[in-house]
Amino acid sequence: MGSVIDTPPAAMQGATPCLDARLPARFAAVRERTVELAAPVSAEDAMVQSMPDASPTKWHLAHTTWFFETFVLCALPGYRPVNADWQVLFNSYYQSVGPQHSRPMRGVLSRPSLTEVLDYRARVDAGLHDAFAHGELDAALCRRVELGLQHEQQHQELILTDLLHALSCNPLRPAYRDDLPSSTAAAGPLDWMRFDEAIVDIGAPRWPGADAFAFDLESPRHRVLVGAFALATRPVTCGEYLDFIHDGGYREPTLWLSPGWNRVRAKGWKRPLYWLDEERHFTLGGVRAIDREAPVAQLSYYEADAFARWAGARLPTEFEWERAAQGVAVDGNFVDAGRLQPVGDARDGLRQLFGDVWEWTSSAFLPYPGFRPLDGALGEYNGKFMVGQQVLRGGSCASPHDHLRASYRNFFPPEARWQFAGLRLAKDLA
Repeated sequence: MGSVIDTPPAAMQGATPCLDARLPARFAAVRERTVELAAPVSAEDAMVQSMPDASPTKWHLAHTTWFFETFVLCALPGYRPVNADWQVLFNSYYQSVGPQHSRPMRGVLSRPSLTEVLDYRARVDAGLHDAFAHGELDAALCRRVELGLQHEQQHQELILTDLLHALSCNPLRPAYRDDLPSSTAAAGPLDWMRFDEAIVDIGAPRWPGADAFAFDLESPRHRVLVGAFALATRPVTCGEYLDFIHDGGYREPTLWLSPGWNRVRAKGWKRPLYWLDEERHFTLGGVRAIDREAPVAQLSYYEADAFARWAGARLPTEFEWERAAQGVAVDGNFVDAGRLQPVGDARDGLRQLFGDVWEWTSSAFLPYPGFRPLDGALGEYNGKFMVGQQVLRGGSCASPHDHLRASYRNFFPPEARWQFAGLRLAKDLA
């Protein structure tokens, strides 16, 4: 299986025992939440793959289980995988673990069935709970469990965004859930918050070793000179984006980066993904009226950048964004609220930094100075994707609340549109 599962358990090497007594309950809660998110999905829905960049719900359910089986249970003496063939089917991109089924072909996996995948989850969960109960997991394996839980929370969001794309391709435009609330609220005026030039500590302490979890891409913590800037107090709304459309934003090449303009022409982009026209859009609750006060979502980096140019502003760097977010409570419209759609917020001051929509930044996704990936195959988690991608910050209405922090870095290719991604404006100060 590869070097990542060669470490013997604590009982065999006298390693440090797992000291986090909360971990078994957290494991149960996160795993149960994933199944709850998949519950409204039929077996037929669960195997649909609407594009190569998305994955079927069934695959998400199985892959997150594969992660715990491969990186935790397979490290225990005598453990045998539930099905050795599934080690190939549900490996995503870990070359050092073994071969993988082709990513664009995940939608052809009619077998194993959804019932078998859910049984797979139950059996692996039982194995983990048994290992917890018998003290078989040392501190290193418990850190892998925590990484697996953070990984699963990322896939919880992907279940929703991938399903939204899949259902949008169905001419019937079926809802993921038809009981989602139609929340509306005023956005309030767009004001500016000023930040003076400063040397800012950016990132999180390397994990493992620190009490709080952080992905390897968030470290090492380092100092950055951030020039004086102003940041919009809220994200751009659907109404403001409509003004951009009405003013010919998708027809004016001078607003666009060259690859973005090529996309506009080749793909016929005229409005955000899922906007059926200027009044209606497709959501996880089905076809609904566009809320002009809500943050605009499903934008590519190119669209966000073009809007910022049109508005006489720019996108913030990820360092500017993190400086503004430091000390701000992680509070907002997350998946936990059950809306599954961005909503307006008219509170005073800087708001909606977390939740509602991921915010594109002008920063390329690159390693921090001194970056070092995790050891073994887990080092493949983030490091090898540090090319050709842009950083997004803040989380969305599909993100779990307890998954986010000011140092969290998300990343996607600049043409990606199917995430809950929007923008917040920034501008230079003399």
